[in-house]
Amino acid sequence: MIERRPFNSLGGANHGWLDAKHHFSFASYHDAARMGWGALRVWNDDTIAANTGFPPHPHSDMEIITYVREGAITHQDNLGNKGRTEAGDVQVMSAGTGIQHAEYNLEPVTTRIFQIWIIPDARGGAPTWGSKPFPRGDRSGRFVTLASGMPGDDDALPIRANARVLGLNLVAGETAEYDFGGSRFGYLVPAKGTIEVNGERIEARDGAAIRNEGTITVKAIDDAEVVLVDTAP
Repeated sequence: MIERRPFNSLGGANHGWLDAKHHFSFASYHDAARMGWGALRVWNDDTIAANTGFPPHPHSDMEIITYVREGAITHQDNLGNKGRTEAGDVQVMSAGTGIQHAEYNLEPVTTRIFQIWIIPDARGGAPTWGSKPFPRGDRSGRFVTLASGMPGDDDALPIRANARVLGLNLVAGETAEYDFGGSRFGYLVPAKGTIEVNGERIEARDGAAIRNEGTITVKAIDDAEVVLVDTAP
């Protein structure tokens, strides 16, 4: 089953400095049919104006993955962590027992991110933060694991969930496959480009909710940049 969720059907709010689109219920947007997908709880498509951002705010018991599509995001938290994550790269925060952080676009240009929240396998644990570059060229024609709590994904940023976040770049006409290896949930969004997923056409920034598909084949209609989350039910 592959359910296309068109970009224009998403919830959201425009705060001026922040234009946020929500694939799942979040903040003032509530849709009982879109409360999550497997352990995936939030997928926000955020456009952040230059020299603005999220002031300090708390999180707990959530794995928060930020995929930077354009521009850069600068993180600072109450543990003393600080870092700048550029387009194509990823940061991960395991909120655990509690962390307070701020995220700012300190760039002179607009920043666009996907922020993905995954429910951890267990509550608690010491909060952590990390960031890592993932050259887009390494994802050319193949899925690369960016963040994961699954065995064997040693090159990915660690998260505390039976899940992985993957990236893929394709040029028009190319295909790539991903094997879910069992009864799992997938959620896929093209950051740019039009693709087909097992024949289902998915436009840029649409969501594709995937279930009971052992393997997916992604075909690029245009040059495409794709992010996929694979979680346990």
